[in-house]
Amino acid sequence: MTKADLVDEISGKTRISKSETATIVDQLLNAISRALSEGKHIEIRGFGTFKVRERKARKARNPRSGAEVMVPAKLVPVFKASNELKGSVRG
Repeated sequence: MTKADLVDEISGKTRISKSETATIVDQLLNAISRALSEGKHIEIRGFGTFKVRERKARKARNPRSGAEVMVPAKLVPVFKASNELKGSVRG
């Protein structure tokens, strides 16, 4: 499902115009991105939790040359689905 599909579905069910729905979806995604960039976590009950985790520095290999390379530590966003979401996906 793309963002456009999501906008179409929400717009159809709420009878809000597609342009207004697109603005709402964009603002929601911007708020989530902004909170994660500030190191906060977002918990949406019944859906899941978005967090930022640190990946430690590690050694890796260049697949072409086989040379060892250090990969620096970095922050990555992660999502953990709630039990309700997991249950609805399982059926």
